[in-house]
Formats: sequence, C-alpha cells, structure tokens
Amino acid sequence: MRNVAPHLRSGPDDPVLVFNGDVLCGLDIGALVQRWRDTDADVALYLTRVQDPRAYGLVPTDEDGRVIAFLEKPQTPQEIVTDQINAGCYVFRRSLLDAIPADRPVSVEREVFPELVARGATVIGHVDESYWLDLGTPLAFVQGSADLVRGIAPSPAVPGPIGDALILPGAQVADDARVTGGSVIGVNARIGAGAIIDGSVIMDGADVGVGAQVTRSIVGAGAHIGAATILVEAVIGNHARIGAGNELLSGVRVWPEVTISETAVRFSSDA
Repeated sequence: MRNVAPHLRSGPDDPVLVFNGDVLCGLDIGALVQRWRDTDADVALYLTRVQDPRAYGLVPTDEDGRVIAFLEKPQTPQEIVTDQINAGCYVFRRSLLDAIPADRPVSVEREVFPELVARGATVIGHVDESYWLDLGTPLAFVQGSADLVRGIAPSPAVPGPIGDALILPGAQVADDARVTGGSVIGVNARIGAGAIIDGSVIMDGADVGVGAQVTRSIVGAGAHIGAATILVEAVIGNHARIGAGNELLSGVRVWPEVTISETAVRFSSDA
C-alpha cells in the first residue's frame, strides 16, 4: 500500500480503496465509500460476521460503528468479544497512506490500524452481511468457484448460464459422465465415459479418464487422471500424470509434472 502511494493521483483528503486479493465477496463498494464520506472517517473498514472467528482478526465497534480495538486471531473464549472480522477491504484517506513508513515492513492490522485507534483517529467499521469467503486454501478456492457457478456468489465474471456446472468451449464430456456441484470443466478438457466430477475445477486441457471420480478437487491444466482413479479434496498440479486405479484423498497435493504410476495405491494426507 505504501509503495503504491507515489503513483496515486488523488489529493490528500480523497478516498483510496484497498482490496485483499484472496477474498470473494458481494460487498457494496459504493456503500462502503459513502459510509466513509458520511462519517468523515480517516479509514472505513469492511467487516463481516462469521460463526468461528478464531482464524481472523476481530474488530469490535461501538454503537456508532466506530472501531474500538483490533484483536488478532483470538484463541480462548474470553478473547472472542465479537463475531465481526476484518473482511479485507478498506477506504483510506490518502494522507494516511503517505504517512505509513516506507523504509521497513509494516503490518496494517497489527500496527497501522491500532495506532490510528489509539490516537483517536476516526476508524469506522462497515458491516456488510452479503456473501464472503476467504480463499486462502485450495478447498476454499474450489468452494468459491462452485458458489460462483451455482449463483450462490453472483458475479458478472461467470460466462454463460448459471447452473450445476460450467462447461467451457472445446471441452469434451462423455454422454454418461456426471458433472455436478458447480464444477468447472476448462477449455479443451476431456471427461471420459462414466466419470463423476463433483464440486471440482478441471482446468484447461486436462484429461479425466473413464470411470474416474473427482470430488472437491483441483486438476491442473494439461494434467491426466487415469481410469477409475479417485480424487477427494486433492490438488493435482499442471501436467501431472496420475495412473489408473489410484486413490488420492484428504488433501493430497501432487506437484506439477509429477507422475504417479498405475499401482492402485491409496494416498492420504492423514497417513
């Protein structure tokens, strides 16, 4: 954020929007900026509510929506004082970006925001309860992709009609294959006879063999999945080759261009 400040054309009191790159959300950005304007805030933060906030930074606010603290990743019930979390979008007064030190690493969550609150700056929390998902893991990426396809997370970025699957141009899906759960079949990918693809992303040019089962998994571009192979919550790198009859379960990762032979072995990250 600080490094980009010299390239901005805005004046010192103009709003600057900052977005985390690993969040999928339905935030009304205009409403967030308007809240910043209406409250004459120094910073307005997009907040959302989650059932289990332990993996996130908590942001309690007062009755007027003013932020009173920043609590990073609470571990005990006593530390969980709110279900509001920092959802990864901010509106900054431009002059505050320029004031961030440029000669060392600075944490916005652990340093900048707490210091602003401590010195009485107006930091406003804007709670928006529309769709929100942290895309920080492969499984979350798969969920976000499926939610986009099924319309749970509506977006103009999804081409074509929304339904249970998105089949991109040039993809070949056998007549008796089943593609469900918001799966995406990439450009020129091939799905063999009797294969089952459920809630997964099959990237461009990948090949899924006859009778294979792919569940909540990512198959990289140009990868080959052999006949009767089972993938569950697996990540297969680009151009990797998985031989027939293998089982890759529970978060197994296969690096790009790796080959696993047709040995009918059961792999699990829990093993």
